[in-house]
Amino acid sequence: MEVKRVAALRAFATDKMKKVSLFETRRFFCDLYCFEPGQIQKGHVHQGEDKVYFVLEGRGRFTVGREEAELGAMEATVAPAGVEHGVLNGGPGRLVVLVFMAPHPSPKG
Repeated sequence: MEVKRVAALRAFATDKMKKVSLFETRRFFCDLYCFEPGQIQKGHVHQGEDKVYFVLEGRGRFTVGREEAELGAMEATVAPAGVEHGVLNGGPGRLVVLVFMAPHPSPKG
């Protein structure tokens, strides 16, 4: 069984949001997105994949389509395929989000 110590894997960068891969199969991936205050994941669209954002710590502003909401720890949202989505950490603290995407946009092997 593959086990990850998520708290120990958190990683932050001063220039942009940091992605940390946790698990990946041909069908999905699961990452940590780690944001310093003020960092953003610009709005974008995945045509054939659904994405789930699950906040582990901090607070962030999530946009899915025309809707926006501030989410905190233990709150989640979904961005269905074809719908623009993005994230902003307005601060003052760090934001750590668990992200699942399926099907995998570029499956390996």
